[in-house]
Amino acid sequence: MVAIFSSILLLNTVTLFANEKAAAAKEEGSFNVTETILEHIKDDHSWHLWGHTTISLPVILYSPKGFEVFSSANLVDEHHEPIVYKGYKLIAGKIKAVNEAGELDAAASKLLWDFSITKNVASLFISVIILLLIVLTAAGAYKKTGITSAPKGLQSFMEPIVLFVRDEIALPNIGAKRYAKYMPFLLTIFFLILTNNFLGLIPLFPGGANVSGNIAFTMTLAVCVFIVVNLSSNKNYWEHIFWMPGMHWSMKLFLAPIELIGVFNKPISLMIRLFANITAGHILVLSLVCLIFIFKTVYAAAVAVPFVIFIFLIELLVAFLQAYIFTMLTAMYIGMASEEAHHDHPAGADKELAHH
Repeated sequence: MVAIFSSILLLNTVTLFANEKAAAAKEEGSFNVTETILEHIKDDHSWHLWGHTTISLPVILYSPKGFEVFSSANLVDEHHEPIVYKGYKLIAGKIKAVNEAGELDAAASKLLWDFSITKNVASLFISVIILLLIVLTAAGAYKKTGITSAPKGLQSFMEPIVLFVRDEIALPNIGAKRYAKYMPFLLTIFFLILTNNFLGLIPLFPGGANVSGNIAFTMTLAVCVFIVVNLSSNKNYWEHIFWMPGMHWSMKLFLAPIELIGVFNKPISLMIRLFANITAGHILVLSLVCLIFIFKTVYAAAVAVPFVIFIFLIELLVAFLQAYIFTMLTAMYIGMASEEAHHDHPAGADKELAHH
């Protein structure tokens, strides 16, 4: 049902998107594929709904003059073209300081700090509100009925997912003794990524923002994982990095810098993997839609639209897989960092273990 509803919604959105772009191309006389794709995957200071209808978001700037707060509507004219406002202008999607002639003032722009509520930030707030409503509602129901009663409503939706994260991710990778204290962190990561991935696939408001395809978002998650992993580490973990047991001292000196690089490579790989997969999916879908305007024939639309729906359904699976992979690797890194040292068993111990 979800897949069917999503496909119908996507088909309607593709039609709306096609009509808008066709009208724009007719007015401008050309269709820029690269600009169209980047426009839909990049962050913005306003939230486009349809046609010329947008939601203006708050701009919060800090400069030597102090804090300045105003609406992003002041930065564009009635045709949504950038204009100068209070010495600021949108240049390549970023707010920059400009001189009286409207040209970029590089020196002043370096002193400018942008704390604006952009499209991705607003979408992140929406996803957090959705998660809080779902989690708090389910938690409240458990308080009333107890954990032994049959789940109902949101409980029946949340409980299998929580048990999946516990039984398939936390327990196998961290261990039965230590997994419980990391469950809140793992569940937060999983649901945050999953919610933003699904919202990014909804083509209409409040979806459409490319949060998981923003490198700042994935970098923040990776930094959090890096901190938790290293705070969870023990002596055995660092010994295997700086002074590998059971090897000649010359090999230990050779392996130490390689292992140390691996400490930083793990969160970097998490950051890039999530960013690249989600962004690639959006670009692929938009590229197929743009084929309609490149060939400008009914046959192109007849071929492109089914492919768009097919890729979109695959993206629903990828949205879940990326949340699962990120959480699983996080649990694996925590388990490796907190794993106790393995000591040699005394004589006969192996037989005893094999017997049990």
